[in-house]
Amino acid sequence: MDLGLVILNYNTRALLRDCLRSLGETRNVAVEIVVVDNASTDGSAEMVRAEFVGKAQPNVRLIASAVNGGYAHGNNLALREFLAQPQPPRALMLLNSDTIVPPEALARLMAFLDAHPDAGIVGPKLTLRDGSLDLACRRSFPTPQVSLYRMLGLAKLFPRSKRFGQYNLTYLDENETAQVDSVVGAAMLMRTAALQQAGLLDEAFFMYGEDLDLALRIKQKGWNAYYYPGATILHYKRESSKRSKKAQIEFYRAMYIFLRQTLSRDDAVLFGLVCPGGHCAQGRLGARARNFSSARPRGGSDGLDATTRASFTHFDAAAFGRERDCAGVLCRVSRHVRRESGQRPHARFARVRANDFDHAGVARQRLFFLQTVSSAARRIAAGRIV
Repeated sequence: MDLGLVILNYNTRALLRDCLRSLGETRNVAVEIVVVDNASTDGSAEMVRAEFVGKAQPNVRLIASAVNGGYAHGNNLALREFLAQPQPPRALMLLNSDTIVPPEALARLMAFLDAHPDAGIVGPKLTLRDGSLDLACRRSFPTPQVSLYRMLGLAKLFPRSKRFGQYNLTYLDENETAQVDSVVGAAMLMRTAALQQAGLLDEAFFMYGEDLDLALRIKQKGWNAYYYPGATILHYKRESSKRSKKAQIEFYRAMYIFLRQTLSRDDAVLFGLVCPGGHCAQGRLGARARNFSSARPRGGSDGLDATTRASFTHFDAAAFGRERDCAGVLCRVSRHVRRESGQRPHARFARVRANDFDHAGVARQRLFFLQTVSSAARRIAAGRIV
């Protein structure tokens, strides 16, 4: 068997049917498909049994989980079965139920994997309903620096900047193959040997983040990840989670877990700044945002959203003893904003200095700095977007 393909489903019966029908047209690659149903209530499992199990094409098996244990848990049920086979498929793939796979897409991905012996992961070009690129299909790891650029909105303001556009690699041509840190779990082809070395998905993640974590562990084993636009898959995106408040919470919780597991102590000073997930997961996001108002600088509204406020109140510079380092990082961010925009520095930037971040004034200064960066970014966007 060339490829073992895992589709995790949760209450997307109609989309799952369309996905399986598209896979039935796959050519030039031998595929075994395992559908894992995460305790759906819309009849998804019954539909798969009635319409696909036991048919010659596509070759489908069903695992009906009695509980919704999350993305990692559900996918691992099938991955374990594949790896337990006497001769596992030479590649394994995670695929979302809200995708449509063209007939040649899987064969092209397998051909690319075979042509690149260093490849542990290959991801296709994912397009959305409107034909635009799903930005998540090629990513850098969310280091504190990369996450900071994203949360401050700099990645969106300067998508073609190699510095600010790192997370979704928006400065790269979407039609060119690239070596990346990670692709997205919605369509993630893995060499079986790489997965065996790195281990399965981490079930500490409920949804979101587990693909990044697995990509990091595969990279640490010496394998590379590639974005390959020679294969294109349609992705409807977030059909299982778009109406779920829990999904929004789990996004930040996933960021919290990923950074907690990967940060060095030197990076920990930025941990709370880029990751509000710990408080969000504990239901404290709203309270943290409200507490922000008592510490914000004078002069009216700060222009920050509740998530950014909450993440900043979560940051305790004094506890880490690294407030001056944090100030230095933030000051460097301001310089990069000015450099990317090509505009004269705003006078207020000059009033922020690393040595101003003493224990007594750190909260006020850090909030003032974010206000300054945010307002400057909005002025830059109004005049010129790089």
